[in-house]
Amino acid sequence: MATITYTTKSDSRTLSGVSAANKVSAADMNEIKTSVNALYEAPFNAQTGTTYTLVLTDASKIVTMSNASANTLTVPPNSSVAFPLGTQILVIQKGAGTTTIAAGSGVTINSEGGALDLNAQYAGATLIKEGTDTWYLVGSIA
Repeated sequence: MATITYTTKSDSRTLSGVSAANKVSAADMNEIKTSVNALYEAPFNAQTGTTYTLVLTDASKIVTMSNASANTLTVPPNSSVAFPLGTQILVIQKGAGTTTIAAGSGVTINSEGGALDLNAQYAGATLIKEGTDTWYLVGSIA
């Protein structure tokens, strides 16, 4: 018999009793599928004001900005919020007001043509942390 160990963002589990032929019980397979699916689920953080500054718990989330007026989402410096390198945060402009992505003090946001506004209601973009205070912004931006 072999042992399989797998780790998700939320836990680590070991499955014992797997045969040398790599057969896994239906119950164990369902548990693995559930854990793998959890890796791809991104919870929402719904914002309705005109300003919002990202916090550490926004990592791997979808931040929706829902306001009829122009609104701003600020990426804070690493000295304030130390997101790990490779962090991805999805941003969706849910409201009619243009969502602008702003760089906090010392932060650089690299994007195509220097664009920092989501280009329409329901447009989305992804922030990706590349360096200590360096991010990419990719998506539906203008």
